[in-house]
Amino acid sequence: MPDKRYDRDALIKEIKIRLGSGMVDVELDEEHYQVAINDAMSRFRQRSDNAVDESFIYMKLEPERQVYTLPDEIIEVKQIYRKSMGVGTGGQEFEPFEAQFLNNYMLNSGRAGGLAVYDALAQHRELLSRMFGGELNFTWNTSTKQLYIQRRMRAEDDVFLHVFNYKPDDVLLNDTYAFPWIKDYAVAMVKLSLGEARSKFSAIAGPQGGTTLNGDALKAEAFQDLERLEMEMRNFVASNTGYGFIIG
Repeated sequence: MPDKRYDRDALIKEIKIRLGSGMVDVELDEEHYQVAINDAMSRFRQRSDNAVDESFIYMKLEPERQVYTLPDEIIEVKQIYRKSMGVGTGGQEFEPFEAQFLNNYMLNSGRAGGLAVYDALAQHRELLSRMFGGELNFTWNTSTKQLYIQRRMRAEDDVFLHVFNYKPDDVLLNDTYAFPWIKDYAVAMVKLSLGEARSKFSAIAGPQGGTTLNGDALKAEAFQDLERLEMEMRNFVASNTGYGFIIG
């Protein structure tokens, strides 16, 4: 793939060149190219694990508010992590586990500690989190993008959401694995649209016998390309992870 960064305009220009624009008349408007790219993006996001990122986002919870609307790019909320567990007397930043860890491993270095103690302290922290409000129950609606916190917060609180989100268009258009697949799929969809239009008139009358249009040939070629691209998707060609362990 070229070193330059791709965007939709650059992709549309390349599609036009592959269709022979400049040498022959391509009867398509700008909207046809945009729809073809949108179809390619939608199909890629539906089928490929390379279209999704795992990330953490910051959010501030407001008092007496339980419903929050997240950006459309968010597709799944896995967990909510609070900044503090709600225990201790040293303020919001005080963390009992950290104080205990410091006491055992730093101040008593050489006399206490070890992996067993560390594991016990980790379980202790997990138990405190369950008992004293470290975990927030929630409901996530994928269609409306609404996050419902099943607790009435009495004060502001800072949380981090562990989410899965779609990669932006500009990231996919510059991805080594995703871009060739998206480009080929968009070209196939443009061929299909052009073939549908040209097949309505198989021939155009003229003074020297007329002109025969290649609508049916374009549609057949488009269907072959789409079938090949679906097979590539099943073979993880457009993914960045490759094959896993396969039994059978």
